[in-house]
Parts: sequence; structure tokens; C-alpha cells
Amino acid sequence: MKSPFEPFQLAGVRLRNRVIKAATFEGMTKGASVSEALVQHHRALARGGVAMTTVAYCAVSRDGRTFADQLYMRPDEVPRLRALTDAVHREGAAASLQLGHAGGFSSNRELERRRPSGPSRGLNLYGALAGLPLIDPMSHDDIDEVTRQFVDAARLAREAGFDAVELHLGHGYLLSQFLSPSTNRRRDAYGGALAQRARFPLAVVERVRAALPPELAVLAKVNLRDGYPGGLELDESVQVARWLEGRGADALVLSGGFVSRDPFYLFRGEAPLAAMIAVEPRLPVKIALSLFGPRVVRAHPFEPMYFLPLAREVRRAVRMPLVLLGGITALAHLHTAREEGFELAAMARALIHDPELIAKFAAGSAQESGCVPCNRCVAEMEREGGVRCVRNLSPRPPH
Repeated sequence: MKSPFEPFQLAGVRLRNRVIKAATFEGMTKGASVSEALVQHHRALARGGVAMTTVAYCAVSRDGRTFADQLYMRPDEVPRLRALTDAVHREGAAASLQLGHAGGFSSNRELERRRPSGPSRGLNLYGALAGLPLIDPMSHDDIDEVTRQFVDAARLAREAGFDAVELHLGHGYLLSQFLSPSTNRRRDAYGGALAQRARFPLAVVERVRAALPPELAVLAKVNLRDGYPGGLELDESVQVARWLEGRGADALVLSGGFVSRDPFYLFRGEAPLAAMIAVEPRLPVKIALSLFGPRVVRAHPFEPMYFLPLAREVRRAVRMPLVLLGGITALAHLHTAREEGFELAAMARALIHDPELIAKFAAGSAQESGCVPCNRCVAEMEREGGVRCVRNLSPRPPH
């Protein structure tokens, strides 16, 4: 039997087992900077047994943030990121940094540009109450500049001691917006057929891979489905996976969903709208969530390993390492992932509930997570102090 506790070589990174902490926004970057809470959060995950922990959503530029209190890469942030990677390495784990750009999905009022930009002109409902209701189409020069920003951010991640970078091509952020036919309505070389919609995301992956030494792993997070009519579907996602394999990506993280359209397609389980309204500090947004939230914040039934049926199609199409995620909450699920041919598995909510879960699995003292898919941890990201499991009732540390 293939074991989830076997080491694995990912590019030049030797992982001590087959479990990765998935990138999950931590809510611990007030002022767009690394906090001590963020360092300790990832240190605890490393101490708890994961092979690699992923720092979630570091924008490649100031304008790449979804909102102002989101980390973005710049040279003066490197020492603080180095403190994080050093802490993770001391616990025997590797560290990955997720790099992305919000594109038109932004409520960030600290933009250097007049408006957020994406593949096509459109409405930005997420940013409307922040005074950013419109999305500008990106020029070719804009696309070249953002590509350079991804490369520069990846180089700084190397300087900060990260063992890997995860390029975010999913969830409705900029590169995902280019891939999706519903948000990319361009009529130039970056729109239309899939090969043209994929041109910019593939160039980012290829350029980042070429800019980094081969021992530093480059992962790409991709959607299996966008999860709504008119979005990217599985057949096109399989083709994107083939192209990414040819462009030198070291592994694909197989995900799904478009945050701006249906945020809980990714998470599955309960839709904690009441909790989200309760923690929202902005009164206009609180009112909007109360009035219109039920149309957008919809629940999807939870099933263990819910992305596995779709992920199998990618597994048949490529030979490169694949990371399975979605509803992995038990030791048996990790064994299933290995038997199904997935080199790695990613977990998120189960590790927020118990950062020591993988060590407990390895020791035989636990068989499954105590996490239930209430998804209230998603709302907790907005509270002072950041993400936590509400079933763990220990008080928050003083600020």
C-alpha cells in the first residue's frame, strides 16, 4: 500500500510526507505585512506534521491586493517573511508562498491605478461599496508589467527562504479571470479560444519557472471547474493542465470555484452568512450582505473528497505531480489519494481545527478530523486575530 507518510521529492524540495497545508487566507497581515501571529500560525502547522505549509495570498504588487490588509510582495517585507520560513524550517517542514493578483476582483481603495483592471471591461460588484464599481480592461503593456511583477515576486520569495511558490490561476483571481470565458471577452490575442485565454497565465508560469533555480518548486493552483454556467469547465481545465506540464510547472494544485460568483463552491458544507454579517465592520457591506447575501453565499452539500471525481480526469491526462484537495478530513482519505495516483494531498479546514492532526495520524492516535464543515472559520478570517476554528473555544491572545 502506498503510504501518505512516505517522503516525496518535489523539484529540489524533499518533503517528509505527502501532506501539504493548503493556502487559506489567514487574516493575519494587518497593514499588508507579516505579523508575529502569521509566523506562529505556520510554525504550529509545521510542528504539527505537515510536509509543507502554504502562506496564503501574497499579492505580486500593491494593486494586486483584493483589499488593503492583504500581504503584497516588496523588498522590505523579505526579512519578515524570512522569519516565517526560518520558523517553519526549524520544525522540519518546507514553506511555500502563494503568489497572485486580484485583477478586477478588488475592494482595495489604495490602488495606484484609477480602477481595478482585468481581462475585460465590466462590473466589480465586490468593490462597488468601496467606490470601485467598474473594471478596466488591461492593455498589452499592463499584461507584460504584471508578468514581470510575478517574476519579481517569485525572486523575492526565494530571497525570503521559501522552498516553493504557488502561482494562483484559480478562484476567480486575475489569471483565472483570463482563463474563464465568462470574464474574458477580449477579441485580441489574449481572448477567444482557450489557447488565447491561457496565453497570459501560461506565460506567467513559464517566466517564473525560468527565473528560479530548478531546486525551488513552482506549483500552479488551477480550477477543475469555475462552478457556474458559462465558466471554465473540466474539458478546458484538462487541456490547461497539459499545457502547464509542458511549461515546466512542478505540480498542480487541483481546486475549483470563483469567489466573486459562488464562494462556497470551493468549501462545501454550510454557508455561514449570519457569521459573515456579524463580523463585517463596514455598515454598508453589512446591509448589502443582509439583503443580497442569500443570492451569492449559497451552501453546497459536503461530501468527503468532493473534487476527486473531477481530479481523476486530470490524473489521466498528465504525468506530473498532482495535489488533491477538497474534503480530505481522515487518514483513510490520504490513503485513497495515494492509491488513486495523487502524489500529494492538501488539507485546510481540518488543520485549522487541529494543527497537530498529521502528527496524530502518523502516531496512530487519530483516524479522522473533528472538523465539521460549518465554515465559520471563513468568517473568523475577518476578525481581529485571524482565522481559527470556532469549535476550539480557547480565548484569543491579547493584541
